[in-house]
Amino acid sequence: MNDFSSFGLDEEILRAIKNAGFKEPSPIQKQAIPLILQGFSIVAQAQTGTGKTAAFSLPTLSKINPEQKKVEILVITPTRELASQVSDEMYMFGKNKGIHTVTVYGGSSYKRQIDLINKGSHVVVATPGRMLDLLKNNKLKNFSPSVLIIDEADEMLDMGFLEDIKAIFSYLPNASQRMLFSATMPEPIKRLANNILTDAKFISVTPSKETTNEDIEQYYYVINEYEREVAITRLLDSIEPNKAVIFCRTKKEVDTLSTKLVALGHSAKGLHGDMEQAQREEVIKAFKGEQIELLVATDVAARGIHVNDISHVFNFHIPFNPDSYVHRVGRTGRAGQKGVAITLCTPLEYHSMQKIAKKIGSKIVQKSIPTLKELQISKLDKMAKNIKDAPLLEEATLVLDVLEEDISLAKIALKAISLLLERKGSTGPENIGLNKKALAKLLNSHPQNDKKRSSNRRRRRGHDRNERRRDDRGNKRRRRG
Repeated sequence: MNDFSSFGLDEEILRAIKNAGFKEPSPIQKQAIPLILQGFSIVAQAQTGTGKTAAFSLPTLSKINPEQKKVEILVITPTRELASQVSDEMYMFGKNKGIHTVTVYGGSSYKRQIDLINKGSHVVVATPGRMLDLLKNNKLKNFSPSVLIIDEADEMLDMGFLEDIKAIFSYLPNASQRMLFSATMPEPIKRLANNILTDAKFISVTPSKETTNEDIEQYYYVINEYEREVAITRLLDSIEPNKAVIFCRTKKEVDTLSTKLVALGHSAKGLHGDMEQAQREEVIKAFKGEQIELLVATDVAARGIHVNDISHVFNFHIPFNPDSYVHRVGRTGRAGQKGVAITLCTPLEYHSMQKIAKKIGSKIVQKSIPTLKELQISKLDKMAKNIKDAPLLEEATLVLDVLEEDISLAKIALKAISLLLERKGSTGPENIGLNKKALAKLLNSHPQNDKKRSSNRRRRRGHDRNERRRDDRGNKRRRRG
């Protein structure tokens, strides 16, 4: 199936797809949409950014009769941000058909959300805590959706929501069609799927072992612990990403690094769990728009942020495990675009980096952080290209006419370039981090390797002693003979 019209979707849904600019269904959509239209329950595994929301939205919305003023679809998502995004996307697909959606999450008015649901919304997109609260307290009238969807199930696991999910399903036993979508499929998610779904079709558009999107180039840089801040700023100066997420381990680290980057002239803001909801929404809105280029965030705060034009992901620290790495990296290279993922690690973390690469089966290339001289040369090359490609403005001619009265044309050009070079000079030490040769030397001299060498020497000595004993016994036998 090479286009959406071949699925047999509702005409108004097809019109919405065309208006959204969708041309060809993604692999997960090709597999999921026909099964959902046939009424099957499904378990679907696909990486972040592959079109999972449309995969469950298009067929379920297509089957809704908008004249029936009741909730037909309930979608559970792990975060408020993701709930809002899924709700917005489902509204976009369903508005031509007259389908109403409502978003339900904590921190907002109970009464308003309950009223919107009871007044005839067709789709509810909710976070687990608020939805379970409404169900437990009997706040909803005749609430019996026929379709239940769990989105980003592995993030539910990471955030501790699995028991809430089970409880929600226990309150809604009559749903005829159930779906679970997840980027990864760890054992607890498999058990959850077996618990809440029966006779489900399994779909996977990822390799059997955990991996990252092939559209993402992945690199790591080995640095000393004290070099993290200068390393990240040097890389940002060198790469100049259009829009990037920098992942930190702690809230304090987010605040410190975002403040440092702003002081250095970068357009950056922090995002973590201690911020008020209004602050969080303001930061996310600014990041989705063009107000800020760098989002410095903790893992939990960044969950559910689905922005398709993120060009780079930086891991300020190596993630704790391969699943976390995959989730972080999945913020870039979305919707068919290319992306770059960069991780900083120390020599002590080097083996953990290798384990992550081996576990996910992806090529993660070691690179060296540019020296100050290399960065300056690169910036000069970029500046020369930018000057060459820059359009000529009429006002520039007027300024040139004034200047040429006192200064030669060559001096005017040199002075203009000098002004540009003064705007943002690169700072820091000449060399940052370890190149491959220095790392190999360091690893070879590591105490752990000394122990291995010592152990090998002991084994060799033991082997030599055994050989000598065997020779002595052989000689004695020959003498006796």
